[in-house]
Amino acid sequence: MHRPSFAAEVTYGVMGANYPALELMALYAAAAMHDYDHPGRTNAFLVATYAPQAVLYNDRSVLENHHAAAAWNLFLSRPEYNFLCHLDTAEFKRFRFLVIECILATDLKRHFEIVAEFNAKANDDEAPGIDWMSEADRLLAMEMCIKLADINGPCKRHDIHIQWTHRIAEEFYEQGDEEADLGLQVSPYMDRKNPQLAKLQESFITHLVAPLCNAYGEGGLLPGSGRKIPKARKITLAVMKLKRQVLNAQEKPLQRVIAMLKVVSFAPPAEAIRPLPSRKVRCLQTVHLRENYDYWVEVHKREEQQEEAKEQREEEQVEEEKGEAEMETIEEEGARHPAKDEEC
Repeated sequence: MHRPSFAAEVTYGVMGANYPALELMALYAAAAMHDYDHPGRTNAFLVATYAPQAVLYNDRSVLENHHAAAAWNLFLSRPEYNFLCHLDTAEFKRFRFLVIECILATDLKRHFEIVAEFNAKANDDEAPGIDWMSEADRLLAMEMCIKLADINGPCKRHDIHIQWTHRIAEEFYEQGDEEADLGLQVSPYMDRKNPQLAKLQESFITHLVAPLCNAYGEGGLLPGSGRKIPKARKITLAVMKLKRQVLNAQEKPLQRVIAMLKVVSFAPPAEAIRPLPSRKVRCLQTVHLRENYDYWVEVHKREEQQEEAKEQREEEQVEEEKGEAEMETIEEEGARHPAKDEEC
């Protein structure tokens, strides 16, 4: 799963607008580097086994720190492939900073923190919105972008999604096998003897992918997505337009200017201040996400029904065996103690 082909998949999903060229290139570079030299094990496994990477990075964002450091070591060791040679010192320093920050953002331990920060900035009722002139805001959007590109498997066409799902499942099962061999408790969903792939995918979409995708779309960053302009903002824009007209109304009759000033001083009603619900537009990614989610829900439901039927059959078998055992006991008792009627 975590191989060079996955890095190519991540670069397929990143956003290609709203950034200066340097930041856009940093985003693409981070996507290509974000899983470099992945050992096929989770952070939790590396920490539990005191792997060299975990010891080096003090158990914190172990893989993400390793990917960034190993990728940069490779880049700096091959100057003949330096595609950044035309950057000046300040540009290179910022490029490296952005790449590292984006890679570290893919640590799922930071998932809810980053999504909450983005929602507070872009999607809450009182949110000011993303300020594209702010470097910090653009970095936050970049972090959201690479996060969605990193875990957007359920947003892909169903057949492609299934391929990637089975790849990551096999990687999980390999870790589970090693955990069992080491005497460790097998991590959830990593026991190949008790596969729960549908349950895993349903939970993964519900708790991670869907909220991230919704936040990204609500922020206006998904293809085809957008937001209605709140009434208060519409009024503000109208007021600004009227003010400009007033400033240019020197040659207009005085009564006209007074009338316009009255409109400008109009206070909008309280209900106009609250933003309207955002307008959700269907796009390919969200359509695939819904289709894949429905698929896993159906598979999970079917598996639960099969499990319930299996448990019921086992209970019936136990009852049947219990009844047979009781009958055998009765027959044995009867054989040892002939009927008293016959003795009489």
